[in-house]
Amino acid sequence: MKKISFKGSCMLNPVPAVLVTSKSKSGKVNVFTVAWIGTICTKPPMISISIRPERLSYKYIKETGEFIVNLPNVSMTKTLDFCGVKSGKDIDKIKHCKLTLKNSSKINVPYIENCPVNLECKVKNIIHLGSHDLFISEVLSVNVNENLIDKSGKIHLEKAGLLCYSHGEYFEISSKPEGKFGYSIRKKK
Repeated sequence: MKKISFKGSCMLNPVPAVLVTSKSKSGKVNVFTVAWIGTICTKPPMISISIRPERLSYKYIKETGEFIVNLPNVSMTKTLDFCGVKSGKDIDKIKHCKLTLKNSSKINVPYIENCPVNLECKVKNIIHLGSHDLFISEVLSVNVNENLIDKSGKIHLEKAGLLCYSHGEYFEISSKPEGKFGYSIRKKK
């Protein structure tokens, strides 16, 4: 098939769609949507998020060096979108979206109880890139809804109804896997 060439663009899709909570030094909490997020290290567990400096949460995260990555489910799609297009400078998105906040265990930022998974993060480094700054952060703790954990302790994220963002649209992640890590080289029994 013939390919059509475009100018350089961030065409890496799909990506996780998450809600990030942050808290200012004065105690104000904000939430915003992030799709530019990724895993960058396992030991220690680290992720990165890219934020434009004009975002209110940028200021809060830079002030305190802490934030929570909240993984929303499909029932929160409208909230996810709203928190990405409205600014915390103009509206209290937490109140407007009726989000329930809970104290986290390792940092001074609350997590969104409505989300099935929450990652408590501490900023380790900030790299200026251009339109966005990259926040490299250590994951200090993860909170997971107990109904996603089986009796053996395995976490079943496929049952959480998580979302991804792909080229302007939100999609529920399928609960039916196409394969499992290492399946391509496993010997048949």
